[in-house]
Amino acid sequence: MAGIVVVFDFDKTIIDVDSDNWVVDGLGATEEFERLLPTMPWNTVMDTMMGVLHARGKTLDDVAGVLRAAPIDPHVVAAIKACYALGCDLRILSDANRFFIETILDHHGLRGYFSEINTNPSRVDGADGRLRIAPYHDFHAGPHGCGLGICPPNMCKGQVLDRIRASAGADKRFIYLGDGRGDYCPSLRLSQDDFMMPRKGFPVWELICENPALLKAEVHPWSDGEEMEETLLRLVGRVLVEESKLLPLDCKLESMPGVAVQDGLPMPLRIKN
Repeated sequence: MAGIVVVFDFDKTIIDVDSDNWVVDGLGATEEFERLLPTMPWNTVMDTMMGVLHARGKTLDDVAGVLRAAPIDPHVVAAIKACYALGCDLRILSDANRFFIETILDHHGLRGYFSEINTNPSRVDGADGRLRIAPYHDFHAGPHGCGLGICPPNMCKGQVLDRIRASAGADKRFIYLGDGRGDYCPSLRLSQDDFMMPRKGFPVWELICENPALLKAEVHPWSDGEEMEETLLRLVGRVLVEESKLLPLDCKLESMPGVAVQDGLPMPLRIKN
């Protein structure tokens, strides 16, 4: 297996929408969601909304049906499969929830490509079939302790990434893909041998641009599924070549399934201060 761990955010990274909003809007509960949102943390709102939808007669199958219609770019699917074929260890780190993520991955035949899904736990109440969504970190028992100030109370992705790194081994190189504010904390914890792939024009990109010198990792932005696929596979190809040190770059890349050779490798991002 290659010494590469690829960590994907889920909402607006693997899929092109926010799965929470997608379900709420798709089942006609947007107004209630917007009323509740200022009154409690997002994670708690989603658990509450599952109760609201259940009280309105919406079943778990109704929720799953909406999730299966969530848009996913074919280039993203191709990138996941190609990285897996090249021996990468693929993981998900998301502030969505396990039922939403697994339902969508199963629908697209992608669940088996990921060795781990780190997200808010969910369960179905046996008595009435109502979906319950819990926080990844039980903030009612105490804060998670991240001092950055922008991580939501239910999940510090930076702390989760530290745990992933410890479990993967010190020799692994990481590629992290994300879009939201919560993806900024883990980006600061990547090393100089790692790569950060923020989605251009989204909150994590804006935070990185405020002070790019804070990141040790190379930054390689992307805007859509096609650019994500191209950039991710070229970075994977680069790491594999650096690991092998046996063949010239173009020869090595041409021998790898799913990795296209274009005008050389993407250069690290240089952001004007």
